[in-house]
Amino acid sequence: MNKDLGTPAWAEDYHHWFAELKQRVERARQRAVASANRELVTLYWQIGRDILDRQQRQGWGAGVVDRLARDLKAAFPDMRGFSPRNLKYMRALAQAFPQPEFVQQPVAQLPWSHVVTLLDKLNDDAQRLWYAEKSLEHGWSRSVLTMQIETAAHGRAGNAVTNFADRLPPPQSDLARDALKDPYILDFLGLAENAQERDIERALTQHITRFLLELGAGFAFVGRQYRLEVGGDEFFVDLLFYHLKLRCYVVVELKTTPFKPEYAGQLNFYLSAIDAQVKAREDQPTIGLLLCKEKNRLVAEYALRGVANPMGVAEYQLLRHVPESLESGLPSIDQIEAELRPDLPDAQRQ
Repeated sequence: MNKDLGTPAWAEDYHHWFAELKQRVERARQRAVASANRELVTLYWQIGRDILDRQQRQGWGAGVVDRLARDLKAAFPDMRGFSPRNLKYMRALAQAFPQPEFVQQPVAQLPWSHVVTLLDKLNDDAQRLWYAEKSLEHGWSRSVLTMQIETAAHGRAGNAVTNFADRLPPPQSDLARDALKDPYILDFLGLAENAQERDIERALTQHITRFLLELGAGFAFVGRQYRLEVGGDEFFVDLLFYHLKLRCYVVVELKTTPFKPEYAGQLNFYLSAIDAQVKAREDQPTIGLLLCKEKNRLVAEYALRGVANPMGVAEYQLLRHVPESLESGLPSIDQIEAELRPDLPDAQRQ
């Protein structure tokens, strides 16, 4: 006699199986998308390489791009993406990545709009590869990729002052160091530079999705002003997170003043309390992050040397001054996307 799937005997096994099945479907879907992207980007790279070869080695002039665009459109009327401006991007792609190994690199697995973003906003190939890898790893949309580039995520990653190398074993210490950045850009809060700590805390929880994005992949929000009771006294942690990859709690303390050595002592106390009262046996040691308005790096390094628990110190910025973008002879990303998919609503191009 068959048992109903809703009965306790079936339910637990079914839920585990279904959770695993969802992961398999999602992985397969991601592989299919990556495969389709790779085929298209590889084709575009090959076309760009051919254009470069004929222009540089055979002396063909710039007019070949317009001629090729017309002929490709005539030969493949149902295909989009063969405009002169898109062909220029293909040529720029082949110029940036001239080696055949390009087809195995992360850039070749991204959507074309992401590739265009990398070409438009970055001139350094190593940085392009870094952002491409992170885009694939975290599933960044084009708008998120643009934001990460404009906030210089590459230069900020792993830049916080920490004592992780002395307080955590090598695999965990490396992962923890890479999980922190410096500075943190909080310009999405809309607060003035003289905002108070509670104002910043409140705004962060109101914009928690954006703050989690700025913190980086793996952070899960636990609570604000998280209450701890030690020896009959109450203490409140500014912000408490759990890092899914590090498998540990992360305490974030906000200070609207420059870093002071005594801040490390306060955070050290909170970490000890979380480890004693909240941390599970299978969790890794809790780590702390002091977000200060500014810091003297050497003072922060000295202060962390005598601290027992793993922690880092970084600055935050409430306002960001973005330099004017250099004008390029290439068209904008929006123009390219409009040519590729003119029927796509603006909201879905993000």
